[in-house]
Formats: sequence, C-alpha cells, structure tokens
Amino acid sequence: MTTQTQPRTQPRTKPRKALMSWSSGKDSAYALHLARANPKLEIIGLLTTINASADRVAMHGVRHELLRRQAASLGLPVQVIELPHPCSNEIYEQRMGAAVERARELGVEVMIFGDLFLADIRAYREQQLAGTGLEPVFPLWGADTRELAEQMLRAGVVATLTCVDLAKLPIELVGRRWDASLLRELPEGVDPCGERGEFHTFVSDGPGFAEPISHQRGEVVERDGFGFADLL
Repeated sequence: MTTQTQPRTQPRTKPRKALMSWSSGKDSAYALHLARANPKLEIIGLLTTINASADRVAMHGVRHELLRRQAASLGLPVQVIELPHPCSNEIYEQRMGAAVERARELGVEVMIFGDLFLADIRAYREQQLAGTGLEPVFPLWGADTRELAEQMLRAGVVATLTCVDLAKLPIELVGRRWDASLLRELPEGVDPCGERGEFHTFVSDGPGFAEPISHQRGEVVERDGFGFADLL
C-alpha cells in the first residue's frame, strides 16, 4: 500500500509590530500611510518628541493638543518623549533609549521614519537602533521629492507650514498651506518637501485620518533664526 505525503502547510507569519516616528508633519503622515498598506507590518502607535518647557512637538512647534487630535484621528496611541530645552545629545539618547526599551517590551520590531534623502540622518538612526532588536524602515527613502510632493497632494495630504528657516524662506510663508501654489513660490534650491530643514509642517488631514483637524493660525513669531506660526 502506498501512502500519500500530505503537502506541508507553511506556518502563518504574523505581521511585525511597528512604531511610527511621528513629527506631526506631512512626510511622517505619508510614510505612515505607506507602512499601513504593507501587510507585513502592524502599526501599533506613534512616537513623538516634545519640547517639555513649551509642551510642543520639537522643531515643528505644534501644540501637544493638536498632536493628540492627530493621533485620535489616525486611531493610534501616541507615546511622548519629553525633552528639555536646550537638550544635550546625551539626554536625548538616554530618553530615546528608554523609549526603545518600552517598545521592545510591547513586542515592537520595527521603527518607521519619514526621512527622504539625508544620508547622515539615516545613518544616525540606524546607528541608534543597532543592537536594539528594532529595524529602522524608511518607506519614502530615495523618492524624487518633486514627484513625492505631487503624489502626497494627489493622495489628499493637507498640511500647513508651522516653521520656516528665515535664512532660506520669508516669514510670510509660515502659516501658509502646503499646496501646489506654495510649491510654485518656493525659491530655487529649496526642497519641495523641506527635507533640508527649510520648513516644517502640521498635517490636518490625509489618508488614514478619520476626520480633518480644524485649526486656525495664531501669532507668528521669530526666534533663533526661524519663523513659527502658532496653530490654535
């Protein structure tokens, strides 16, 4: 009597748990959108650094309350890392290390970043996560930023400039909506996604948002060579 060998069934592989390094801006939002479409990843939350003295998202100047509303609309919890201002590199690395350890306890294996092309920034992130068990993933890496900007706008990303580098852009642009009209006004040499720090944004709507986040522009201030718009 011959016996038939039953085909082996492949074990089902669960998606890897991931955290999104969340800046509150458009690149983070679009990187999150792409990551959520990846069946191999399960995004379980956002990770954001906050200027503790101002209670705002570091560098972007976005109020903590607006950050919480973003997280609620995206349906994700947000883990906040409070940083003093000014913050030494030692303190930054200590607090990030503690956040990574908490992520590991939750079973996180991947950290997602919205970086585009700055090799030194990517190398720093890879160095910081080396040996931690968390793999850095960069969904937007290497994309042509002009094409990427247009792709984001077509996808429905709605963003407002919250901070501009006054050495590269006039203060009149802070508080403006990041749209096709603004892209046409950017001076030559300014990246359309602001990847070199020319500007930072706050995303109020886009793919993955359950509802848009209403806000209005408040006071515009100049500080340390940057212009900031307070979104209320």
